[in-house]
Amino acid sequence: MKKSHPIRRVLLASAATVSGIVLLLSLKPATDSSSASAQGAAQGAAAAQESPQGGAAAAGTSTVTGAATQTEYGVVQVRLTVANGKITKAEAVQAPHGGTSDQKTALSVPKLNQEVVATQSADITSVTGATYTSGGYKKSLQSAIDKMKAANSAAPSQSSAAAAPAAQAKTVIGDVATTMYGPVQVRITVANGKITKAEAVQAPSGGTSDQKTALAIPKLNQEAVAAGNANIDSVSSATYTSGGYKKSLQSALDKAGV
Repeated sequence: MKKSHPIRRVLLASAATVSGIVLLLSLKPATDSSSASAQGAAQGAAAAQESPQGGAAAAGTSTVTGAATQTEYGVVQVRLTVANGKITKAEAVQAPHGGTSDQKTALSVPKLNQEVVATQSADITSVTGATYTSGGYKKSLQSAIDKMKAANSAAPSQSSAAAAPAAQAKTVIGDVATTMYGPVQVRITVANGKITKAEAVQAPSGGTSDQKTALAIPKLNQEAVAAGNANIDSVSSATYTSGGYKKSLQSALDKAGV
C-alpha cells in the first residue's frame, strides 16, 4: 500500500495540471474577444472623429447658390460655402465657355473667388479683360449673399420666438404726407428690426394720378423692403408721389425705432 502513494500523487498532480490548462484555454477566447471589441470601438470612435462629414466637423456649414445671371457671353452663377456666418469658399457653378470665353473664364473666376473670401462681400474688383463675366459674377454673388443673410436672420428668430415675444412682427403706420396730387401714407411691417412689408394705405388717385400711383407704389414698396430704410430712389414721372411716400415711410420707421 505504501508503494502506491507516490503514483497517486503523480496522477493527482497531472490531473490538476490538465484541468488548469483546460481552464486557461477556455478563458483565452473570451479575453481576446473583449480586447477585440474594445479595440474595434476605439477605432470606430477615432474614425468618427476624423470624418469630415460627421458630428461637430460639419456643424454650422452650409451652401447657398445665387441666382443665375445672363451676360452677353453666357450665364454666370455663384455658389458659396458658409461656416459660422462667414464665407469659406466661393465658386462659379456656371460661367461663359466656348471660344475666347474659356480663356477669360479661366483667368477671371479664380481671382473673383479668392476676392470674395477675402472681402466677405460683393464689393469686389472686376477682372480686366473679363468685364461681362465679372459683372455677372457680382450680381449672382450678391444674390447668394442676400440669401445667406436671410437664412442667418431667420434662424435665431425661430429658435428664440418663445423666449423673446418682443421680436415678433409689428405693424406701424407713418404720418400722412401731403403732396400736390394728394396724400400719401405708408404702413410697414417690421420683424427683428427689419422691414418685411411696405404698402401705401393712401396714395393720389383720380385722373392721371391713378396711372402714376399704379406704376410707382409697387416699386417703392419693393425698394423699401430691400433697402430697409427711407433712402430709396424716386420713381421717374411720379416725383411728388415718391417724395410723399419717402416722408411717410421715414415717419413709420421712426415710430418703429428702426
